[in-house]
Amino acid sequence: MLKFLSKVRIEFNALDPRIASCMEFLAQCNARKAKESNPGCQLQVKRRTDDHPPQITVTFVNGVEEVFDATSTPAQTIRNMILEKGQLLETEQMFREAGEKWPVIIPEEELHQSFPGTKPRKAEEKKQ
Repeated sequence: MLKFLSKVRIEFNALDPRIASCMEFLAQCNARKAKESNPGCQLQVKRRTDDHPPQITVTFVNGVEEVFDATSTPAQTIRNMILEKGQLLETEQMFREAGEKWPVIIPEEELHQSFPGTKPRKAEEKKQ
């Protein structure tokens, strides 16, 4: 998960009962496997003394920053969202390294073409 991030900032008040997601996400970030995936990722923990709700801010390697409300978003959901965006970043990087434009635009007429190996006739027959 950390391999897609350059910085993680976790903010919470230790007396706030809504910090479960922050603590779980912090534990995931501190896991050996996560740290080994990107040792350069900065992990910042800010312990607040005000009523500000717990939040997790992540900065992706491309500089995009995203803030998650940790009171209503489970740590596993945040992790899954990071992994999904990370896969998009990897795909984008592969296309750019291959000299292709990003995003890839597929012409409308190609979207409706049948693919080799598919049998559209049988699908139509089943409908009848």
